Amino acid sequence: MSSTTSPFPDRIELAGEGLVLRDWTEADLAAMPDLFDHPDIAHWTPIASPFDEAAARTRLDRARRLRAEGTAVLLAITVDGRAPLGEVMLRRAPEGTEIGYAVGPAHRGRGLAARAVRVMAAYAFERLGAERVILELEAENAASVAVATKAGFSLLDVPLIEGEEKGRPYVLQTWALDLP
Repeated sequence: MSSTTSPFPDRIELAGEGLVLRDWTEADLAAMPDLFDHPDIAHWTPIASPFDEAAARTRLDRARRLRAEGTAVLLAITVDGRAPLGEVMLRRAPEGTEIGYAVGPAHRGRGLAARAVRVMAAYAFERLGAERVILELEAENAASVAVATKAGFSLLDVPLIEGEEKGRPYVLQTWALDLP
């Protein structure tokens, strides 16, 4: 898909719930390792590990490519549009509109992920015409289950998704939030 057919604009900034979700920039590259180079993120997400400045560059380039293709948008989670505290992702796929997230270890416990998920879900409903957004997460990931619950998602009675990432098998549950 070319950038002219992408459902995503060239620039996105979403505000709500005390957050500003914005595009990653070159200026964020140095901050990204502190956010993503952590055992929890390595274990529960497909984000590269170890995560250094080279991985940050690769992630920024990938984010830009996915946006241009119309596949996904990755936004920095901030409280004021400045320092990134984590990331929220929206991916359009045949199985649905999926949201993912990761919050840097120093910024956890503040409800950032749940708030970012709600803001991103509102964007999917209002701007992309989604009727349902989903989260795919492991039942053992208590923090993500808490985010799903706080963000208003419900566990669906659908088949589990089994796979392997980084040499580790996983089983994902599907949680959903429907258009209000």
